[in-house]
Amino acid sequence: MRILHSSDWHLGQHFMGKTRQAEHQAFLAWLIEQVQAQQVDAVLVAGDIFDTGAPPSYARELYNHFIVELRQTGAELLVLGGNHDSVAMLGESKTLLAQLNTRVIPGVCAQLSEQVLVLHTRDGQPGAILCAIPFIRPRDVLHSQAGESAQDKQLGLQTAIQQHYQQLYALAESKRDELGGQLPIIATGHLTTVGASASESVREIYVGSLEAFPTSAFPPAAYIALGHIHRPQKVGGLEHIRYCGSPIPLSFDEAKQQKEVLLVDLNSEGLQQITSLPVPRFQPLVSLRGSLTELHSAIVDAASKGTLDKPVWLEVLVTADDYLSDLQPRIQAFTEGLSVEVLRIRRERGTAVAGLSSASRETLDELSVTDVFAQRLVSETLEPELQARLSGLYQQVVAELTQEQA
Repeated sequence: MRILHSSDWHLGQHFMGKTRQAEHQAFLAWLIEQVQAQQVDAVLVAGDIFDTGAPPSYARELYNHFIVELRQTGAELLVLGGNHDSVAMLGESKTLLAQLNTRVIPGVCAQLSEQVLVLHTRDGQPGAILCAIPFIRPRDVLHSQAGESAQDKQLGLQTAIQQHYQQLYALAESKRDELGGQLPIIATGHLTTVGASASESVREIYVGSLEAFPTSAFPPAAYIALGHIHRPQKVGGLEHIRYCGSPIPLSFDEAKQQKEVLLVDLNSEGLQQITSLPVPRFQPLVSLRGSLTELHSAIVDAASKGTLDKPVWLEVLVTADDYLSDLQPRIQAFTEGLSVEVLRIRRERGTAVAGLSSASRETLDELSVTDVFAQRLVSETLEPELQARLSGLYQQVVAELTQEQA
């Protein structure tokens, strides 16, 4: 059986005032082509389909269009909820989507057996058994006890998540025995694992409770398809535990990453092969660092990657000249007549100013609550690490409020 592992689409994301709609549309069209060309049996999306719990209508339209197009290829679709996704929003259409060869697990199910799914090959034969595990919220598996310390809560949550995996794996073994005992068992997850390398667009998802889940706590599945970390990587050097990463860069520190999806081949003996499929870059994104003199030539070089209808999006970090008060007009002069848009200027000492192309045109109505917070945050003199943490905590609060309202 051949599975395509993807995650962290973040449909509907606004990036410093810029929509990612065209990039996501191009990626989903490319993904359909790969499913057809590679004769994929099932597509597995390991969480964060959407960027917020209340995505814009165009993002939902992209999602629905992809499901219809994928059905025509003959491949199954498995959708797992992530920490950015609304359980209620993802789940509202699961019954309808089941008629389109799509199964959705938006959150932990009341009946664990609903999370044990049989995946089929294109000819309709059982090909694998899936422990379909979405993002696990503490309230899904854990009851708080009065007087617990932070360390007690962390250990309790880790144990509860481990038990959830083990219980589902035991159910999957029983299902395998029912079907003849020859099928590989795979699992999913949307969480941070010990040793995983994150980026600034990845926020902590168990704030104050669980920082990272140990790889030794996973069951002995043939393959574990993970989401949440945006950089593709093996976990702990293990071939069978993988983050595929996000398909497009979601922050400037991901600009140099080669994004990918993974083809996973399995048979009755287990995992056979994993092949990475590089995702094309649909929007040039470049982060530059240096003095004004160095930046002038670097911006000219970066402009060669853009076109008139698709200029390069730039982040500029000014080093030796960061004390100057007129950085913005100086850099504006460097970009005249070039196919670039500067979205953010950062000073080495930790402050930043809003991007040139959007600052003069944006109104409050055009910005999301996240955009407003981000622009307010960069106006403060804070270290990048503290900015990233505050941003993560803010997004956590917004996601929880959105979930409650859903």
